[in-house]
Amino acid sequence: MKHASRNLCALVAALSIGIAAPRVFAHGDVVPQAVDTTGLKSLGADFQPANPYRKDKTAIRIGDSAYNQNCARCHGLGAVSGGIAPDLRYLPLGDEGDEVFLARIRKGSVRDGRVYMPPFEGILSQEAMWAIRTWLETVHED
Repeated sequence: MKHASRNLCALVAALSIGIAAPRVFAHGDVVPQAVDTTGLKSLGADFQPANPYRKDKTAIRIGDSAYNQNCARCHGLGAVSGGIAPDLRYLPLGDEGDEVFLARIRKGSVRDGRVYMPPFEGILSQEAMWAIRTWLETVHED
């Protein structure tokens, strides 16, 4: 009977993992990761209308890490999308691309009541958002 109880417990655990696994690995169930922006100039409370860190080496390094922690699961490693979300290598450069990027990362994307991208305002700092944008410009493609 002792082995039967152990086997039953193992079976229940295996079934639980099998049932829970899709939820755990779904992109909607991940927790945003904090971004250490040490070394970047503080931007204050008001959002900058254009990227203040363009071509800044520290911002590129921080943005690379922040992108991999918070964006790659949907937008793909190296910003090469696998189809679940837009390929961010094709964001326009300069102020036009900054406007599109900032609006989307701050407010997210909801269509027909479905959340396609959660809002990151209040989760990531402005400095972290602009660092990600700075890194994205290094992998830009036309």
